Amino acid sequence: MTPHSTLPPIVITMGDPGGVGPEILLKLWAARTELKLPPFAVIGTLEAFSILGTDTSIEQIQDLKQTSKIFSKSLPLLSIKAVTKTTLGEADPRNGAAVIEAIDVAIQACLQKEASGMVTMPINKSSLYKAGFDAPGHTEYLARQCGLEDDSSVMMLANTALRTVPVTVHQPLETVPRSLTDQLIIDRAVKTATDLRDFFGIREPRLAIAGLNPHAGEDGMMGLEDGVKIVPAVRALQEMGINAFGPLPADTLFHEEARATYDAALCMYHDQALIPVKTLDFHGSVNVTLGLPIIRTSPDHGTALDIAGQDKATIKSSLNAVRMAAEMATYALGVKDD
Repeated sequence: MTPHSTLPPIVITMGDPGGVGPEILLKLWAARTELKLPPFAVIGTLEAFSILGTDTSIEQIQDLKQTSKIFSKSLPLLSIKAVTKTTLGEADPRNGAAVIEAIDVAIQACLQKEASGMVTMPINKSSLYKAGFDAPGHTEYLARQCGLEDDSSVMMLANTALRTVPVTVHQPLETVPRSLTDQLIIDRAVKTATDLRDFFGIREPRLAIAGLNPHAGEDGMMGLEDGVKIVPAVRALQEMGINAFGPLPADTLFHEEARATYDAALCMYHDQALIPVKTLDFHGSVNVTLGLPIIRTSPDHGTALDIAGQDKATIKSSLNAVRMAAEMATYALGVKDD
């Protein structure tokens, strides 16, 4: 018996039905034995899959407890109430209600311990906004639905070589210095350290804190933010017992020898965090949401509307997202402790 077999299933939302999400899920299930995947159930509509002309056996379930019994022979689908009218390659705002409902059902399943974690397939935010979606993105919406503030969740990008956390995320670069505060850095670092321990089994996480400016400010010669904001944050973290060190020049933070010295790197802005992760493994990186009472991962790519339905979508990032969610669950639920 594997650790995963004793856990509730992973749930995966269908994402935007016009994108590559549904076809990737079919590919994952078809390779379930070869890839040794844990049981998972999809939350969405049957129409999102039938439009692909698949001959995959899909069984609609009423209860997630049915997942493990049928996973070996059929893809379990927990159908939502909303309907979809899908045109492959198009993000239709009329499908917004269904996309949102799938996310809501998955969140509730995790909160109620009916699922051990959730994986979200890519959504098209522009079409969701037209349907009334008012959160900045997936991550903030998850926080709201878990009863938290938008900025309480933390985005981490991860692959087998590197984990990075952007302290500031989706904002113009010119606004980053103003947004960056020692308290924001501390908050992101504390949540990162906590979740690395609770969900990844890293008992004493090592956090490398990147500088904002070239050469981490060069003692104030290339900007004051590193000394005024980052240094006090690092000192505060150390006083809290967290193994944090920095600020470190970002240009020497991501080579192989440097990566061996830490478990995650906190970066000061979006591209500083995402470029190294995607350079090291563009197709295999995973987006993990930290700071939530539930486990959530997602593939680190978008809806790829331009190739939807053409059997061109790679499964690697989604595969890693499923595996990571399952692995996190074994630590969170006490099945694995080392």
